Amino acid sequence: MVVQNGKYAWMVKIGEKGQFVIPKEARELFDLQPGNEILVLGDEQKGIAILPKELQQEYIKRIFSEFEE
Repeated sequence: MVVQNGKYAWMVKIGEKGQFVIPKEARELFDLQPGNEILVLGDEQKGIAILPKELQQEYIKRIFSEFEE
């Protein structure tokens, strides 16, 4: 579902094994294919973010640059 200006939100259910399916619309939008690696980031206050491998370096640099400030 489109929330606003390129922002999206989807609801998913967590299965008994702790797994969930990334919605088809999201997989197509972000070109996620079987076998792709993703990075899962967690913040106890802000929640969980899932990044495709292509964006990992960019976000890791941003995260560590914030620690240096």
